[in-house]
Amino acid sequence: MDVSFFELLVDQFRQTSALEWFGTITGFVCVYLAARQHILNWPISILSVSAYAILFYQSKLYGDAALQFYFLGTAIYGWYYWAKRDTQDMKPIVSLSTKQITGVVALTTVLAFLLGLFLSHFTDTDVPFIDGTCTALSFVAQFLMSRKVLQNWLLWIIVDICYIPLYVYKGLTLTAVLYLAFAIIAYTGYRDWRKTWIASN
Repeated sequence: MDVSFFELLVDQFRQTSALEWFGTITGFVCVYLAARQHILNWPISILSVSAYAILFYQSKLYGDAALQFYFLGTAIYGWYYWAKRDTQDMKPIVSLSTKQITGVVALTTVLAFLLGLFLSHFTDTDVPFIDGTCTALSFVAQFLMSRKVLQNWLLWIIVDICYIPLYVYKGLTLTAVLYLAFAIIAYTGYRDWRKTWIASN
């Protein structure tokens, strides 16, 4: 008798490690709080990225594993940067110019290619360029978020959608579901941040 997709999904959830559950829950809370412009997103992010650094290394997603250390650094920086303005008005949201957007796209493209080459030649991953592209997009998006740049959410929508099939392929089903939720939250975050940005200009 054929096993249904739902049964396969349930079976994969049963095999989900405690580490992935922890990373998923803290990751969801972190992104939700970021969309709400709440400073606690940063300390919770530190917990989530620490768990995922281990999980991705175990899954041979080396680009993603290394990315978590970058996330750790930007979480500390973002926490400081947002708190620095906490005694004043809420840190304003800024938007990139057309020239800046072009620069971001060019930088991300070059970074994705270089990371893909590195992973292809120096690791045993079977998805070097996909991993490299998702890592590059995440790298840039996270920096833009730490500076409260509106377009960070557009990059997150793209990368979250790209990550879903990658994590399904790697057997990280719960994380794939999390990234679907991330994509929805990212859309909400963009919509809300854009309203705030328009109101302040």
